[in-house]
Amino acid sequence: MAQLYFYYSAMNAGKSTALLQSAYNYQEKGMRTILYTSEIDNRFKIPQISSRIGISSPAKLYNNKTLLFEEVYAEKKNSPINCILVDESQFLTRKQVKSLTNVVDILHIPVLCYGLRTDFRGELFPGSQYLLAWSDKLIELKTVCSCGRKAIMVIRFDNIGLPCNKGKQIKIGGNKTYVSVCRKHYFQSLQDNCMQVSDKRDDKIDGNIS
Repeated sequence: MAQLYFYYSAMNAGKSTALLQSAYNYQEKGMRTILYTSEIDNRFKIPQISSRIGISSPAKLYNNKTLLFEEVYAEKKNSPINCILVDESQFLTRKQVKSLTNVVDILHIPVLCYGLRTDFRGELFPGSQYLLAWSDKLIELKTVCSCGRKAIMVIRFDNIGLPCNKGKQIKIGGNKTYVSVCRKHYFQSLQDNCMQVSDKRDDKIDGNIS
């Protein structure tokens, strides 16, 4: 029976690697898969899903206007589809997540979504919110903080390398922009940053007085 799966984690937990492995498992058995990834991530010259360990696969791009159900339905007319795999699924809209539930329930095609649960502010992405609400299966892919605890939060660094929790929700970047940490060190990093900013402000005031 087809189901909607949501594989979620913090950054650098191997989501893309897991997706590509799942796709390979289907393809090795002669089954047809369709891979999607968000066009927001434009770091690659050709549409593909790439893993940090160096493996990749061509993929179809989607944006917030892509009609996923209609595309899959048209593809199914040409040839049977055994699985749909969606990378960066946190960028899906509510309507697109609903479309994927229809791919499962009406077209009877399994859909495997891989994405982040929360952003650098500790808030749910729209796509993740509805995947958490509507998926048949929720699977956490785990990674660790530098302290050894499970990393469930993501810190974003600003242009001078300090942790921040303000700004646009979406900003594409790698290890220099984001790091996955445990909850304790997430809030601690923001508190330490506030103290640094406060100290700099005090130093500037003292300098003006002198």
